Amino acid sequence: MQASGLVRFAEPNWIYQHQATSNDPYYTDGTLWGMYGNATSPANGFGSQAGEAWAANHIGSKNVYIGVIDEGIQFTHPDLAANIWLNPFDAADGVDNDGNGYVDDTRGWDFANGNNTIYDGNKREGTDEHGTHVAGTIGGVGGNGVGVAGVNWNVTMISGKFLGSRGGTTANAIKAVDYFTDLKTRHKLNIVATSNSWGGGGFSQGLLDAINRGGDAGILFIAAAGNGGSDGVGDNNDTTANYPSNYECTANGTYDCVIAVAAIDKAGALAKFSNYGANTVDLGAPGVSVMSTLPKNTYGAYSGTSMATPHVSGGAALHAATSGATGAALKKAIMDAATTTPTASMNGKSVTNGRLNVSGF
Repeated sequence: MQASGLVRFAEPNWIYQHQATSNDPYYTDGTLWGMYGNATSPANGFGSQAGEAWAANHIGSKNVYIGVIDEGIQFTHPDLAANIWLNPFDAADGVDNDGNGYVDDTRGWDFANGNNTIYDGNKREGTDEHGTHVAGTIGGVGGNGVGVAGVNWNVTMISGKFLGSRGGTTANAIKAVDYFTDLKTRHKLNIVATSNSWGGGGFSQGLLDAINRGGDAGILFIAAAGNGGSDGVGDNNDTTANYPSNYECTANGTYDCVIAVAAIDKAGALAKFSNYGANTVDLGAPGVSVMSTLPKNTYGAYSGTSMATPHVSGGAALHAATSGATGAALKKAIMDAATTTPTASMNGKSVTNGRLNVSGF
């Protein structure tokens, strides 16, 4: 047509794809390094590469669910509200409509206090900071020009609050794990993982059994590797077991549904406080000076393997949103991506010798 001389010009009718990039202030000002990648602006190759996934229009899906087993979540936070579950099976009417034993579990359940109030931050100063921070890394609303962006701009998070002002118990942790397994099996919710930024105590067969029940249902248990001992230096989990990250489940008799996460800093170094283990810690993820949501509509930076873990939980949700993978297939995708992202500080200190990389998700 161009050569015919009958038209001024001829060209293909190109198909354009949306290329998402965050306009959230803490992303654009260089603070939110854990979401950066090699080709993002700002750039940091030791980030989770989430920014590169967003550029390929991989920003998550509300049809993918993550259980946040932690403190509670400020579900009204402007950077979280759109991504927090509202239970369609149990209206707030004082009746256990779906018969799961929890009356009006509209946003999840508070196992620490035995009620449906997943956010107590307005009652006691400091309460629910940790859980709200974790939630922002998994699913802070992106592209809204406000605050932070999580690994997923779209996701559905459900609170399984079991940590209170004095910590949490094994019994309540088991209840929380089983709560999500029941939600998935009872209502067929696409719960692909729980995020577990907590640890302490010794081996519990009861908790391991609960984790296995979740694994049988296709739910990964993503856990913090731990922040070392009283000296502030990370421990070797191969020789000093850290629970729950050291559990080895045998879900469906075929795969270990636990993923243990160490923390790295923005230079790619293993954080001084982070536990490690060639056989017991799977990969590293951003866990130093991580900016995220906090109660009372605020933001702040925390450090810890607690901050690294939700990056991986968010990565699981992001992959599931595009692939539909769950269980063993989802874990393999996360592990394979880490293996092909070798990281000097993780070499010999993790199973994959690498770090989280969601750019292909």
